Amino acid sequence: MTALAPPLDDRLRPPAPRDADGPPQDFDIHAFDAPLGAEVLGLDLTRPLNDADFARLHRAHLDHHVLVFRDQRITPAQHIAFSRRWGPLQIHVLRNFQLAGHPEILQVSNVRDAEGRPVGLGDAGLFWHSDLSYKERPSLGSLLHAQELPAEGGDTLFANQHLAYDGLPLALKTAIAGRRAEHSYLARYEELRARNPWRPKLTPEQIAEVRPVAQPIVRVHPETGRPALFVSEHFTTRILDVSEDESRDLLAQLFEHASRKSVVYRHRWQPHDLVFWDNRSLLHLATGCPDHIRRHLYRTTIEGDVPA
Repeated sequence: MTALAPPLDDRLRPPAPRDADGPPQDFDIHAFDAPLGAEVLGLDLTRPLNDADFARLHRAHLDHHVLVFRDQRITPAQHIAFSRRWGPLQIHVLRNFQLAGHPEILQVSNVRDAEGRPVGLGDAGLFWHSDLSYKERPSLGSLLHAQELPAEGGDTLFANQHLAYDGLPLALKTAIAGRRAEHSYLARYEELRARNPWRPKLTPEQIAEVRPVAQPIVRVHPETGRPALFVSEHFTTRILDVSEDESRDLLAQLFEHASRKSVVYRHRWQPHDLVFWDNRSLLHLATGCPDHIRRHLYRTTIEGDVPA
């Protein structure tokens, strides 16, 4: 069993509900032999989670950036309740893929209903990205719960952006120091619609909801103080206050460093996995699976802070 790390400053701890007074649970946290990630074994998220156990998970999440909770047979309501322990939840702009009765849950799925309509976002994660980096307050983290898994494919890749930044050549670090870049949900939306016509055309109200924002290229993690790259091939469109050519060249170099094999963990899903990753520290990518093999997962997204 892993040792309990020193407690965090109370100002950094997400608020816990007042009824978080369940008995302690006996669970293990095992770090992966990878640049990030750990699995949580023996924890039952259908039971109340007391403050001490939650604090241990919080510390482990900061240390490992991805926590894989094995064999979690939780309901959507329990998924939402556990997610809310970490902060307020964000609602995805594509509301047609919400789980009925649970707007906090985005369905990530290639399953179709009886009329042939997709029930979820089937092409989520085709490009490296950090969830909701295009919002003024991007996501703290996302929790993805396996409902149906394909027998072939379906892995998810995670890239440690602290290590990616640490490994940048000094000249590249100097070139991006203090600079900001634009993030836009619409950056590749029409490209995705061309591939998948079932993606809905956005209304003017939805477009207004996802106006481009400027974010620091290197963000400081608000809880650990560690610098991390904060650009992605999916949502980052340009670096501000440089020429278009320089922006294109710098972004190409950053994208290459961001997803080098040396900073990547490949998650091979197991039934009932609940995977919780830190969008302030990581990029992720869906590797995909054959269209005829069903893949269905539920995702919640926790609101974060304004990047600094």
